[in-house]
Amino acid sequence: MRYEDGQLARLGDVVSVAGMTGRVVCSIDTGEYSEDYPEQAWAYLQRGVMIDWDKQGLTHYEEPEAGIILVRRDRRV
Repeated sequence: MRYEDGQLARLGDVVSVAGMTGRVVCSIDTGEYSEDYPEQAWAYLQRGVMIDWDKQGLTHYEEPEAGIILVRRDRRV
Protein backbone atom coordinates (compact mmCIF):
# COMPACT_ATOMS: atom_id res chain seq x y z
CA MET A 1 0.00 0.00 0.00
CA ARG A 2 1.18 3.50 -0.78
CA TYR A 3 0.20 6.74 0.91
CA GLU A 4 -1.29 9.55 -1.15
CA ASP A 5 2.20 11.08 -1.54
CA GLY A 6 3.44 7.85 -3.15
CA GLN A 7 5.56 6.56 -0.27
CA LEU A 8 5.32 2.84 0.47
CA ALA A 9 3.74 2.02 3.85
CA ARG A 10 6.25 0.27 6.12
CA LEU A 11 6.19 -1.49 9.47
CA GLY A 12 6.26 1.00 12.33
CA ASP A 13 5.02 4.01 10.38
CA VAL A 14 3.07 6.46 12.50
CA VAL A 15 0.08 7.71 10.51
CA SER A 16 -2.81 10.10 10.94
CA VAL A 17 -6.31 10.59 9.52
CA ALA A 18 -9.40 12.47 10.71
CA GLY A 19 -7.99 13.24 14.17
CA MET A 20 -6.80 9.67 14.80
CA THR A 21 -3.25 8.46 15.12
CA GLY A 22 -2.19 4.93 14.29
CA ARG A 23 0.79 2.70 13.69
CA VAL A 24 1.42 0.21 10.89
CA VAL A 25 1.79 -3.08 12.77
CA CYS A 26 2.31 -5.24 9.70
CA SER A 27 2.83 -4.68 6.01
CA ILE A 28 1.82 -7.73 4.05
CA ASP A 29 3.03 -6.00 0.87
CA THR A 30 6.63 -5.72 2.13
CA GLY A 31 6.61 -8.90 4.27
CA GLU A 32 7.15 -6.93 7.50
CA TYR A 33 5.39 -8.12 10.64
CA SER A 34 5.70 -7.00 14.24
CA GLU A 35 6.12 -9.42 17.11
CA ASP A 36 2.52 -8.85 18.23
CA TYR A 37 1.13 -9.31 14.69
CA PRO A 38 3.12 -12.23 13.21
CA GLU A 39 3.13 -13.37 9.60
CA GLN A 40 1.40 -16.69 10.34
CA ALA A 41 -1.61 -14.79 11.71
CA TRP A 42 -1.99 -12.16 8.97
CA ALA A 43 -0.38 -13.30 5.69
CA TYR A 44 -3.69 -14.87 4.59
CA LEU A 45 -4.86 -11.31 3.80
CA GLN A 46 -2.40 -11.41 0.85
CA ARG A 47 -1.93 -7.65 0.46
CA GLY A 48 -2.08 -4.31 2.24
CA VAL A 49 -1.29 -3.23 5.77
CA MET A 50 -2.74 -3.49 9.26
CA ILE A 51 -2.97 -0.22 11.18
CA ASP A 52 -3.68 -0.12 14.91
CA TRP A 53 -5.58 3.15 15.48
CA ASP A 54 -5.77 4.85 18.87
CA LYS A 55 -9.58 5.30 18.64
CA GLN A 56 -10.70 2.67 16.15
CA GLY A 57 -8.45 -0.30 16.83
CA LEU A 58 -6.99 -2.68 14.28
CA THR A 59 -7.96 -2.11 10.65
CA HIS A 60 -6.85 -3.81 7.42
CA TYR A 61 -6.30 -1.68 4.32
CA GLU A 62 -5.61 -2.99 0.83
CA GLU A 63 -5.69 0.58 -0.48
CA PRO A 64 -5.18 3.71 1.61
CA GLU A 65 -8.19 5.51 2.97
CA ALA A 66 -8.34 9.05 1.61
CA GLY A 67 -6.45 11.39 3.89
CA ILE A 68 -4.14 8.89 5.64
CA ILE A 69 -0.81 10.65 5.94
CA LEU A 70 2.59 9.48 7.09
CA VAL A 71 3.56 11.38 10.24
CA ARG A 72 6.94 9.71 10.69
CA ARG A 73 8.87 6.52 10.11
CA ASP A 74 9.46 4.63 13.34
CA ARG A 75 10.94 1.14 13.20
CA ARG A 76 10.33 0.53 16.94
CA VAL A 77 7.15 -1.54 16.99
